[in-house]
Amino acid sequence: MPKQDLILDPAEYDLDRVIADIERIRRYNPQRYEMEQLTAIVYEDPERQICVGYKDITPNEFWVRGHMPGMPIMPGVMMCEAAAQLASYYTHKYKLLEGAVVGFGGLENVRFRGVVRPGDRFVIVARLLKLRRTIMTCQFQCFVRDVRVCEGILKGIPLPADLGQASSAPAD
Repeated sequence: MPKQDLILDPAEYDLDRVIADIERIRRYNPQRYEMEQLTAIVYEDPERQICVGYKDITPNEFWVRGHMPGMPIMPGVMMCEAAAQLASYYTHKYKLLEGAVVGFGGLENVRFRGVVRPGDRFVIVARLLKLRRTIMTCQFQCFVRDVRVCEGILKGIPLPADLGQASSAPAD
């Protein structure tokens, strides 16, 4: 793939040099259990506003049994979720948006270019493009063994900490 359209040259990061493991990621991201879509962060560049992380795809992912039986492939929506979680981690770590949680605000120009299977290391590279008080815009590219499998633009919006409590209250 031409290097000029990459967010970051893969030679600039080392997948074996973990700077944030799952425990550190949990300090910034609220997702737990089957919704945790990051294994590690391996690169952060606050000056260029780029972050790189990955998810090791196991045979125990919740989607493996049903998507697709006999030929498990990672759903595209989960690829986008993993990219959003990387952007959320970066946004929270550097306190770029107010709000306890960063929620999806939208996706643009998303393209799926390959498949991700159990046993793969799904690498996500994200760069902050624009930041306003109420929305962040981020470009992402995802790879498996140097093959781009997904890319697009995502938008994140700050959500209040008590958002989930209203929906779990008993109805009258």
